Amino acid sequence: MPSFVNPGLFWTLGLPTLAVVAIPVLIHLINMMRHRRIEWAAMEFLLLSQKKHRTWVIFKQLLLLLMRMLAVAAVVFLVAQPRLQSQFGNLLGGVHTHHIVLIDDSYSMSDRWADTDAFSEAKRVIEQIGLNAVRENHPQSFSLIRFSNAAMPPGVGKPDMLKHAVGQNFDEELEKQLGKLNVSQTAAGPLPALQSIAKLFGDTADEQRIVYLISDFRVRQWNDPQEIRKELAQLADMGIDLRLINCVDRVRPNLSIGSLERVEGIHAAGVPWFMDVTVWNHGSDSVSDVAVTLSEDGHGRPSVVVPEITPNHTATERFLVHFPAAGPHDVTAQLSGDAVEADNHRYATIALPAAVPVLLVDGDANARDARYFSYALAPGESVRTGVQPQIEMPRFLSLKPLEEFQAINLMNVGRLDASAVTALEKYVEAGGGVAFFLGDRAELNFYNDVLYNDGKGLFPVPLEREAELLVDRLEPAPDMQVENHFIFRVFAAEQNTFLQTVTVERYFSVPNGWRPPADSTTRVIARLRNGAPLMIEHQYGKGRVVAFLSSAGPSWNNWARNPSFVVAVQDLQAHLSSRGAEAFSHTVGAPLVLKLNPALYKEEVRFIYPEQSGEPPLAMQAAKSDDGLLTATLNETGVSGFYEARLISADGTPEIRRYAVNVDPAEGDLSAIDGSQLAARLEGVKYKYMQSSAFRSTAEELAGYNLSDALLYGLILLLVGEQILAWSASYHPAKRRPLGKGGAA
Repeated sequence: MPSFVNPGLFWTLGLPTLAVVAIPVLIHLINMMRHRRIEWAAMEFLLLSQKKHRTWVIFKQLLLLLMRMLAVAAVVFLVAQPRLQSQFGNLLGGVHTHHIVLIDDSYSMSDRWADTDAFSEAKRVIEQIGLNAVRENHPQSFSLIRFSNAAMPPGVGKPDMLKHAVGQNFDEELEKQLGKLNVSQTAAGPLPALQSIAKLFGDTADEQRIVYLISDFRVRQWNDPQEIRKELAQLADMGIDLRLINCVDRVRPNLSIGSLERVEGIHAAGVPWFMDVTVWNHGSDSVSDVAVTLSEDGHGRPSVVVPEITPNHTATERFLVHFPAAGPHDVTAQLSGDAVEADNHRYATIALPAAVPVLLVDGDANARDARYFSYALAPGESVRTGVQPQIEMPRFLSLKPLEEFQAINLMNVGRLDASAVTALEKYVEAGGGVAFFLGDRAELNFYNDVLYNDGKGLFPVPLEREAELLVDRLEPAPDMQVENHFIFRVFAAEQNTFLQTVTVERYFSVPNGWRPPADSTTRVIARLRNGAPLMIEHQYGKGRVVAFLSSAGPSWNNWARNPSFVVAVQDLQAHLSSRGAEAFSHTVGAPLVLKLNPALYKEEVRFIYPEQSGEPPLAMQAAKSDDGLLTATLNETGVSGFYEARLISADGTPEIRRYAVNVDPAEGDLSAIDGSQLAARLEGVKYKYMQSSAFRSTAEELAGYNLSDALLYGLILLLVGEQILAWSASYHPAKRRPLGKGGAA
């Protein structure tokens, strides 16, 4: 059965008008009325001729009558715009249609041009889908899922509309719902949203589904969409109608702040330190003189200017930071407005200690080497380095927790018990830094068998024996020759006279022919003049280990009495204590997980959102997890900025921990793929692709085909045929021939 786009017009105006169809029949019946018969010879001849052709004449008249009736009916149906059901509708009748809309709300959808943006275009498409659904006269429902909600942990993110019945006022309800939606600051892609369809709705046995994936199709997600293609193919195989709708017309240039990070060094109150800000040019043209506005703890400070950034590259500028007081401190960087706003901000926070605690473990009871080391780290008087050294004996490693120390230095330690080795391994695996300085107490077998352990242990190199560096009077050269490394950065620009005066008398040699494995992180960063390794480092877990194969004190060398020792030792601590720098920035949308020791903190936790979010504080009780720690998780981190966790220690003292949450700068790359590129990447998947500006709802196509155009063309042909048939059925006297010369016709 056909339906009508304008059923109201059909029943109020069209149906009465159909009565006009009977007029030709009425005229015909009137003409059939009996009249007074008059005998007339000529008419008798005509009646005999009519009787002979009666059947053919009546057929023409009836056909003409039918065509005139059809012409009147066609005009009525043109007003009502009838629609014929599709093949699917003819087979299943009033099947339930489920419109499932997946809308990309990642922050690249805030891409602006003219007086609109990509997200507004997406909402316009959804409004059109809803409007077309309202016009249908068979059962329908509507679901709306944002990418950011689908990417949230299970039970947290929920659809904005879930199988909502489409009624008479649904278009108004949908408009209100869309008015509440704004583009998020996440970088969520389409995969979680596609995967949520099967989880939320199960199989398709009782309904016909249309899935609309409305996005900006950025290269970041769609250049190699293997998982996305797999999900789309599965949906298509289930008979789901897939519609991919692109909301952007072209690629626009954009800048983003890629990172705001502290530079490797000692970070303590009252000590200047550096930060790097990196700006990413996602455009196809170079940009110059890019100003980055900076603030510290909410107070403005001089901006930095990036001279030039080439296309699709980054550039980094360094600036000095100084906070006189200990505690949490914030740094903010900002760019001027462009196509996308969210990635123009970057936040960083750090809890500055009054001083960085460093542990010095000396194997000698007099701690002679450790005292030299301590003087280099904290000279005292008016010189402030930000380092607080603490000298202990080796047994301290087994008895006390090590996590509070930013770096650990072992000097002239002979051997350690198993518990101390285990404690050191856990410390470094978690990101800590350890330096070994050898001496006459070092036991060769212990270092090789336990600490080196065939390359699997803490120590980065196997040892062979104590050796003496012989004096070379023929070709004198500095005993200590350093590589380009952070520890020796001060000496990299020129030949430093202080470093050249360092003399080494004894050291531990390595096996002849030893080289760092090609696939390892082991690296020789200083050698003796005979080519033997003197300082080696490698990575162990998340942390670093540096080994100096001579003494820290002046027993085997004179470095501790050389001015270069102070600089190198302080930079060594900065290098070792740089663990966890990446943890100071969290990504928007990722949960903030807080782990607390139940012996030190109470269960009450209060999270404070960034001021720009407008969200009220959230109080919760930390729950005990399997590892025995209290765990509090904040899942709603949808806005970039500074978050706070307010805690209460076991003795009732309040404590504040701050977190910097930033957008993923890669989402600011507005490079996109077009329809042909998408077709190559989704080869074999059945779908329809269109631009939002040319969107036509598939709901109308699925429910039926509008017959208005066909009716119009048919009416024209019908009227032309009616005129031809009317002319054929009427009487037309033959033209008279002109008389010839003989007067004959």
